[in-house]
Amino acid sequence: MNIAKTATIVEHDSELNRVPDVTVDFWLIKIMAVTMGETAADYLAVNLGLGLTVTSLIMTGILIVALVLQFAQKRYVPWAYWLAVVLISIVGTLVTDNLVDNFGVRLETTTIVFSVVLALTFIAWYASEKTLSIHTIFTTRREIFYWLAILFTFSLGTAAGDLVAERFDLGYLTTGLIFGGVIAAIALAWFFLGLNGILAFWLAYILTRPFGASFGDLLSQPAEYGGMGFGTTFTSLTFLGCIVVIVLYMTLKRLIDEDEQALLD
Repeated sequence: MNIAKTATIVEHDSELNRVPDVTVDFWLIKIMAVTMGETAADYLAVNLGLGLTVTSLIMTGILIVALVLQFAQKRYVPWAYWLAVVLISIVGTLVTDNLVDNFGVRLETTTIVFSVVLALTFIAWYASEKTLSIHTIFTTRREIFYWLAILFTFSLGTAAGDLVAERFDLGYLTTGLIFGGVIAAIALAWFFLGLNGILAFWLAYILTRPFGASFGDLLSQPAEYGGMGFGTTFTSLTFLGCIVVIVLYMTLKRLIDEDEQALLD
């Protein structure tokens, strides 16, 4: 009786959760989103000639609209959630770029500052909710903490990735491989050494930003800057197309699962 009641509660909470389960699809689209975030920010600011300030204002306004749509869902809806992720990836990148390029803040400083800000966000989140789990984001307050953390992970990842690739002059490929290796080590520690799942998730989430961005720069930047020269337009559109396809797949799969569940009920 108690077991059945517990299972019902868990299923109910899962249905109310406003963010997706952590699956292979989740990580694939997350990496594509951060890759596109890097190249799209460059495309808007440089290729279209909008500049960092105008681009930041425009994208922040669009992000606010996307987050309003996301918060209005009160459940996980793939298109709303991933639209917010793509946009917050772009804005998170622009926050760091503005601090470095417009205000002259050093990459070392931005990396430290965003590490501290992210840590304080987690501390406040845990103090308020007694958990940092992404499996129980079913209140507005928890979702606010969640999206704040996501924003700061993107800004931190941008700063750390640029620090390693540009300031340390290791190049995009080497930087991507370094962060990819650290992510693999975290996954192995979770699988075989019992690393806490919540800690493993957030560490990997932070590091996928510089990992994806490094390969985005590798693909888009000219050869003289260490890239492959595909350009920001081609790279951004390619990854955007992949994201749309995966989101459509997620949406259809969710609808099919809900129909099957309705028939069972």
